Amino acid sequence: MWPLTRGRYRARLGESAGDVLAAQALRHLAFHGTDGLDQDAFDLRCQHLLVENDQDQLVACCRLQVFGAQDDLQASYSAQSYDLTRLARFAGPKLELGRFCLKPGVKDPNILRLIWGALTVILDGHGVTLLFGCTSFAGADPALHKAALATLPNHTAPLEYAPAPRALERVALPAGQGDSLGLPALLRSYLAMGAWVSDHAVIDRAMNTLHVLTALPVAQVPQARARALRAIGAGNSTAGD
Repeated sequence: MWPLTRGRYRARLGESAGDVLAAQALRHLAFHGTDGLDQDAFDLRCQHLLVENDQDQLVACCRLQVFGAQDDLQASYSAQSYDLTRLARFAGPKLELGRFCLKPGVKDPNILRLIWGALTVILDGHGVTLLFGCTSFAGADPALHKAALATLPNHTAPLEYAPAPRALERVALPAGQGDSLGLPALLRSYLAMGAWVSDHAVIDRAMNTLHVLTALPVAQVPQARARALRAIGAGNSTAGD
């Protein structure tokens, strides 16, 4: 079934060391604005989802790690910044999504739709019940994101699954007038499908980002959206979203 296509884009799973290097190069360009390789030990544990255009150029990527129903999530990237003890109690297999990025200057919404369609195939294939990961805001200064963060308190996780603080540099979600226009596109997609977030944000100086732990119970995705994403996963590039 791979690759999946939508318009002039195709999504596939990385198959070689060269694919991983290409993803690392795109990540460095997207996150740091310069040529280089964004690498860490998690790259060896994860699958890499790649989106290429009709000129064979990599325009988006992310990495995935599947955890079994009984796994404690301590081997996840997110567990470096959040205590996921309670989240691990959520029934069923879980998938961590990380290092999502687009090539700078590329903004075609079909790319994000294709990624969600590909993720739906993977989630269904593993019987995943929960998708989670760190969702980043560009820039580590909390003041830059105050209005956007103020939209999130109504989306915090239920206490029984809520991530607890672990990172030393963190800020509580602010109260006040919010502005969702400042939310990253990926986080807006998550929230539209019923995702939860942590009650605090973590400052990541190394990546120059601020992030919140985001968790999406698969069962909460609206049925119409789920059908549209599965249609993309089945190769129907004309499906509505």
